[in-house]
Amino acid sequence: MTQSPAVRTAGASGPVRIGERAARTLVSELARRNDPKAALLVGAAAESAVLAAAIEALLPGDRLTVVPAEGSSAAALREHVSAQGRWVADRVRVVDTLAEADAAEVVIAAGPFTGTADEARTAVDGLSKYLSDGAVLSVAAPLFRTEGAGTELDRQGVLHGVRTDLVLRNSPPVRVHHLRFTPASAAVAGRLAPAYRPSSVPLTRSMHIDSNGVAAAGISLGLAALARVARPKSKLWLLPALAAAPVAAFFRDPERDVPEDPSAVVAAADGQVLSVQRLHDERFGEGEWLRLAVFLSVLDVHVNRAPVAGKVVDYFVADGGFVNAMKPDAEHNVAAYTVLETEHGTVVVAQRTGLIARRIVQRAPVGALLAKGERFGLIRFGSRTDVYLPADAAEPLVGPGDKVVGGSTVIARWV
Repeated sequence: MTQSPAVRTAGASGPVRIGERAARTLVSELARRNDPKAALLVGAAAESAVLAAAIEALLPGDRLTVVPAEGSSAAALREHVSAQGRWVADRVRVVDTLAEADAAEVVIAAGPFTGTADEARTAVDGLSKYLSDGAVLSVAAPLFRTEGAGTELDRQGVLHGVRTDLVLRNSPPVRVHHLRFTPASAAVAGRLAPAYRPSSVPLTRSMHIDSNGVAAAGISLGLAALARVARPKSKLWLLPALAAAPVAAFFRDPERDVPEDPSAVVAAADGQVLSVQRLHDERFGEGEWLRLAVFLSVLDVHVNRAPVAGKVVDYFVADGGFVNAMKPDAEHNVAAYTVLETEHGTVVVAQRTGLIARRIVQRAPVGALLAKGERFGLIRFGSRTDVYLPADAAEPLVGPGDKVVGGSTVIARWV
């Protein structure tokens, strides 16, 4: 039986397991699509966490085709699918070989790529033939193997990536690449739910913390441990130890209820509205823009969310200073601009640094589709986030001094 090269593990230096968190990341493009769709899962076994996650993500109108992994039996897979009940059996088809599969909107490689660069390239080329227009291929490779398949997937990610997710809670950690080889329409974004992102680490059902916060808290605790060992009689270690909690709290990332109203534009960040004004900015095109500026204090949530559903068509950083974000001169601070193509025209989100903020994180490359309210980046410490809307197409619903909640507060409405 001919197997897909996507599931080969030649050159592996040890077993690579795809756990529950990595599996959820691999199927995230399937899970976020709310319209009926066809999906293809390649290299699955009955006990595969990726198969379980894919089945869990299915909606009533979906179809999932499964190709067994090397060494796995199609008959055993069919028996496993049948045991899940009629609802699953009606939507999941197991084929003997990849050649029997049809094109799909989402293609997922269930097994990690652990072979050579040439093998990975061949596998990607083989799987890309089963992508429909605008479809996404999701693949994973071990994080700490810097040669071979991982290097090739990193290259593919630079060329065709719409999102790359780092999954540290896996054995070993893996990097998941979501690749798109043909353009997708911006209209598709309106039918998507916010993508599952492992960079948002759950603490409770309603509260997450960004992975930057986990790293920062870990550094603080590490410094505390070093200080304790270096000077056991000193209380100096208490300073970094006590700082770990507030540092982590700065990166908190709560779950938000995003309004379903298609005419609603939501806040891109938590904070206080500084200004609502009409202006011209030739960088984004001719015509007048409606700009809503929001100041984020150090106590606000600093995760940024897409104010509307759209496709990222441009991203650039403008150099500048680091003035207090509440002052007018902050207009000339360092800023990162994410330009979205939407059904209502161009929308721009500006992430501006402030007096304390010196680091902007943006995780949505050009070509990515963002659902309304989807996390796409953050700014470390006090800062400002501006949303630019076509002035003749939007009506503001907030004014200076109003408090807004990112991904939830409706700041404007399409007219």
